[in-house]
Amino acid sequence: MNAVMSSNTPTRIQYALLATIFVASVSVQAQSIVVASTTSTEQSGLFAHLLPAFKKTSGLDVKVVALGTGQALDMGRRGDADVLFVHDQAAEEKMVADGFAVKRLPVMYNDFVLIGPAVDPVKIKGHDIVQALKKLSAANAAFISRGDKSGTHAAELRYWKGSAQDDKGSGYRECGCGMGPALNIASSSGAYLLADRGSWLNFKNRADLAILVEGDQRLFNQYGVLLVNPARHPHVKAAQGQKFVDWLVSAPGQALIASYKIGGEQLFFPNAAK
Repeated sequence: MNAVMSSNTPTRIQYALLATIFVASVSVQAQSIVVASTTSTEQSGLFAHLLPAFKKTSGLDVKVVALGTGQALDMGRRGDADVLFVHDQAAEEKMVADGFAVKRLPVMYNDFVLIGPAVDPVKIKGHDIVQALKKLSAANAAFISRGDKSGTHAAELRYWKGSAQDDKGSGYRECGCGMGPALNIASSSGAYLLADRGSWLNFKNRADLAILVEGDQRLFNQYGVLLVNPARHPHVKAAQGQKFVDWLVSAPGQALIASYKIGGEQLFFPNAAK
C-alpha cells in the first residue's frame, strides 16, 4: 500500500515551479553588470543619460556603484565589480600592470576647475592652478578637500605638490566625501575647492560660488574604462562587461557622450579614437 503523501511534501509541480524561478533568477542576474565608477560621472548626470540607450542596444542592466576612484579600483581588485569607469590614469595603468584589469581604454575628458566665493577674497582668479594654491595656503583660506582617494582628490594632491606647499594652511579641511557633498560644504561655508566641471555644471546649490581658476592645461581630466580581469576573478561577467566597454568607445557611445549638455554646455568630450 502506498504511503499517504504529507501535505508538507513538495509535489512535482512545486519542484518544477521552484526550478523555473531559480532559472529565471539566474537569467536576470546574467543580464546585469556592476560598474564601479566615480561620483563625478554619476553626480554629473552622465549615467542617467547613457544607460537607457545601452540597455536598449544590449538588453543589459547596469548597476552603478559610485565611489571615489581609489575605492572603485579597490572594488575591482576584490572582484566586486565587472567594469571600472574612473579617472586616475596612473592608478588605472597600475591595475592593468598588476593583473587586476585586462586593458585600459580612454573614453572621454573634461577638466577640473577651482571653485570659490565669487567675491574671491584671496584674489586667485586666473588660469594658474599652482599659483592659486600658493595664495590660498598663504592666506590660510577655507579649502574643502574631498580627502577620499578619488581621482579628484589625487589631482588636487598633485597640484599641491606642484605648488611646493607642504603646509596647505589652517583653513584646509578634508571631508572624506563625494563631489556633491564637498560642493555643498563649500557652498554653505564660503570655501574654495577643486571640482570636475561636469559635477559643477550639474550642481544646483551654488549660493555665491563661482569658477575662479580654469584653462590651465594641468587641469585636464581624462576618464578611462577597464574590464576587471576574469583570470583573477572567474565570477566576473567578462562577456557582458566587454559589451559595455565596447559600446562606450564605439561611435554611438561616443556620440551620446558628446551630446550630454547642461544649459547648452557640453560636460564631457569623447576621445576614445585619439
